[in-house]
Amino acid sequence: MDLYVIGVVLLPLIGFLINGILWDKNNRIVSGTIASACVAGSFVLSIIIFLSVRAASVGERSFLIHFYDWIHVDALKVPMAFLIDPLSSIMCLLVTGVGLLIHIFSIGYMDEEKRPAKYFAFLNLFIFNMLILVLGSSLLTTFIGWEGVGLCSYLLIGYWFEDSKKADAGLKAFLTNRIGDAGFLVGLFFLYKLFGTLNYQDLNVLALSFNSPESLGLLTAGLLGIFIGVCGKSAQIPLYVWLPDAMAGPTPVSALIHAATMVTAGLFVMIRLSNLIILSPTAMAVIATVGALTALIAAIIGTCQWDIKKILAYSTVSQLGYMVLAAGVGAFGGSLFHVLTHAFFKALMFLGAGSIIHALHHEQDIRKMGGLKKTMPITAITFTIGWIAIIGIPPFAGFFSKDEILWSAWAGEHGHFLLWFMGWAAAGLTAFYMTRLMVLTFWTPSRSEHKAHESSPLMTIPLVCLAVLAIFGGLLGIPEVISHGLGIHIPHFLNEWLDEVAYIHVIHGKVSHEIILMLLSVGIAVFGAIAAFLLYGKHQDTRERIVSKAPKFFELVSEKFYVDELYEKMILKPLRLLSESLWKDVDQKFIDGAVNGSNTSIKKLGQGLAAVQNGFFQNYLLFMIVGLIAILTVFVRYI
Repeated sequence: MDLYVIGVVLLPLIGFLINGILWDKNNRIVSGTIASACVAGSFVLSIIIFLSVRAASVGERSFLIHFYDWIHVDALKVPMAFLIDPLSSIMCLLVTGVGLLIHIFSIGYMDEEKRPAKYFAFLNLFIFNMLILVLGSSLLTTFIGWEGVGLCSYLLIGYWFEDSKKADAGLKAFLTNRIGDAGFLVGLFFLYKLFGTLNYQDLNVLALSFNSPESLGLLTAGLLGIFIGVCGKSAQIPLYVWLPDAMAGPTPVSALIHAATMVTAGLFVMIRLSNLIILSPTAMAVIATVGALTALIAAIIGTCQWDIKKILAYSTVSQLGYMVLAAGVGAFGGSLFHVLTHAFFKALMFLGAGSIIHALHHEQDIRKMGGLKKTMPITAITFTIGWIAIIGIPPFAGFFSKDEILWSAWAGEHGHFLLWFMGWAAAGLTAFYMTRLMVLTFWTPSRSEHKAHESSPLMTIPLVCLAVLAIFGGLLGIPEVISHGLGIHIPHFLNEWLDEVAYIHVIHGKVSHEIILMLLSVGIAVFGAIAAFLLYGKHQDTRERIVSKAPKFFELVSEKFYVDELYEKMILKPLRLLSESLWKDVDQKFIDGAVNGSNTSIKKLGQGLAAVQNGFFQNYLLFMIVGLIAILTVFVRYI
């Protein structure tokens, strides 16, 4: 297995080196084929690894591959090692499988790009770092990949750096994530202080025997530090502001990094640490509250956006909130379940948006679209599948994972009615703004200045593959109430698969309650979809009257509650003023003044001494006589 694991990681790195250093930088087909072939190789090896883990006996599915001791100072010992187990093996499949489809799509999408090899090199580098993140055997090894994907995010968001706005978006993502990463590092220090190790296997063993109330505060501080990092990487309140602006990069980048893989890194770490998180009620309450608020607030903002990528971006923030909510109520299996299903349908929708943008000559305003159901049938059908999946209509994938989260928020030991209600309300809003997007993009008459056409097979084939996954991905976690209702036992694959490496607790409640909650979930989704269809399709005058009655509120939502402006006024502007003061008063006046003043003094002293050294022998003789007289005078006086 060692060679397979090494191959999984190194193949994308080889693709990065070839495209970045050695190959023709102007041939899109060649560079895209090299990059895709390397990721395809990693995907095949990931399948082999997954099947090998699957074939192992229950309880013996964790394999540690040790390369060398990376850090060994006194008691601190951090190996450079990879951990192959049920969690990392399924994450490898997700990263390489979805990544491969996005690479293939990119070959068609980037047909006008002047530097295709550079683009594909960055994509391969991202896959390489993401694999290190999910395979790392310790928090520190994971942190290498964590920082690596942050770098790749910066490079890809600001890929069109000639445009200052796109470059600024990349910088915003980079700096916002640095805030989260600082919290992550502080969390690492606390956990090491408490447990004396950062290796996942050791932490899981120690978590099972943890019984120290006096150390609970230290544990909570460490977990909340880690969660600050999660808020940055997985775009949670208050650090979510970078992700909507990250849509400045190429659309396939949005699908890969900001829907399917990088933004789920925080969830991966929480699932890894689930046996620790469950020990701290305070940490769980904070995590669940932040997740629920993020899901709801991002969904509200999404209802008033017009840019197709921004709508999907706020949808991503909202769905990430669901995943964090799941972790906060102890449903770590449900969190991973939604990570997977969301990767399928959201990557599908981002790539579908890319197909639309490509066909409409980079138009992104849904008010200038319409009529694409006829002109782009494959894109329309696959996008519709993604829409049904995300709003939670059975039997599509999104229904099952979202329902499991809402059930856990309601009936779980750590759940609460308010958490369930915020998640339920967010589900209705999701159905509303996604149906709004569908109506204005596909179902209403065309308002575009450009004549659209279906995309090439390089772009439509990945859409079809993701659509199939969006339909059948729910089979990974059929709820018990449905399998019993059908009279057959359908195992919950993910919960059984993760049971030995993460905290998994199946909630058993009244069947009637679970069915009612399912009906409420589907009902709010249907209601939201119908409301959007009527307001943006049949009765637009009614929508205009509603908006006219509360213009300030709709302006507030359209402007994203002025959060960016608030950060600018309360944080960024004071920091700039402080920095300017330190620069002018401390740096220029004090530090530069001291340095330049000493330089001036020495220069003047040198000039004075230079005047003495004028080259006239008579002057030198005079100085010698005066000096000799002075010496003799002193000598006679004291002798």
